[in-house]
Order: sequence, then C-alpha cells, then structure tokens
Amino acid sequence: MSTETNTARAGGFILWFTGMSGAGKSTLSTAVRRQLEPTHSVEVLDGDEIRTFLSKGLGFTKPDREENIRRIGYVARLLAKHRVAVISAAISPYRESRNEVRRLATEAGTPFIEVYAQASLEALVHRDVKGLYKKALAGEIPHFTGISDPYEPPESPEVTVHTDSETVEQSVERILGALHQRGLLGSTPR
Repeated sequence: MSTETNTARAGGFILWFTGMSGAGKSTLSTAVRRQLEPTHSVEVLDGDEIRTFLSKGLGFTKPDREENIRRIGYVARLLAKHRVAVISAAISPYRESRNEVRRLATEAGTPFIEVYAQASLEALVHRDVKGLYKKALAGEIPHFTGISDPYEPPESPEVTVHTDSETVEQSVERILGALHQRGLLGSTPR
C-alpha cells in the first residue's frame, strides 16, 4: 500500500461488541468490517480466536474472563494507536471489565464505542446449532454466560442492536450511523 493511501486513511477507534453467545457479534463484526475496509485499516478481534491464541490456558472463572478482556483491550488500544479501526467481538460479560477497557482507551485518546448485541434467551436457544444453551440449561455446561454465570448488560452503550428483531443490514446501518455521529467516518451519511 502506498504512503499516499496510508495518510488518507481515517484514524483508529475501538468498536466493542458485547452480548451473549449467539447474539450476532461475529456476524455483525464481519458485516461492519466489510463496510469500513474501503476507508479504514480494520482488524477484528474475535472472542473465539483470542481464546485459541492470545488467551490459551485461561478458563471461564471470573478472574480468567476478566484477564481475557484486559488482553483484548490492550491489543485493541495498540492497534487503534496505529490508526486501525478495531472491532472486538467477545462476550465480555462483566460490566466492570468493559468499563475498564473503555476508561483505558479514553485515557489513551482512543474513541471507544460500545455496541450491545441484544437478543432474547428464547431466540438464542432457537438459533444455537451446537445445542450449547440446551446443555447449559440442563446443567451439563458449567460457567455458561447468561445461564450458570452472569451476563451484565451495558448500562449506557452507544448502540443497542436487537438481533432477534432487526436484520443484519438494519443493525449495521445503526452502528455506522453512530460512528458517523462521533465523526469517526467523516461526514454524516445521506
């Protein structure tokens, strides 16, 4: 990529998706990435991939989950500092951990936008092709977020998308609208 193209690219920010397993975080991340790639350097930090590579060895206790989120937040800040639009798609169940990531990003001068991917438990169970929710509800999976472990919804996310009643396109449009409002994508779309 030429230097001319690099200098024309927009600045970095963190778009932090949170929501229960199966709420659509990865699907929305992929769709938002496709929209941003023409004008931004973009990296998606997917929770499942982070668990495989960066956080291998961490379990699902509260301290391990918090450490996982700290690691994702650290990598996100490093990338955003270098003008990358970072999209994090991890359950990140604890409000305090998410708030810590937000605070550290803000202190570093990095815009932080929290997106809550919300869906009813009924919808999550229905779309769960692996049957994890059914197993968790039967007590077969310990530490399952939203069932045997808590999920603390954000109190004031910049965007809440209702993935059980909105299309992916509608949700993406709302997310991009929030980025435009914050001045992170240039002028407001028509």
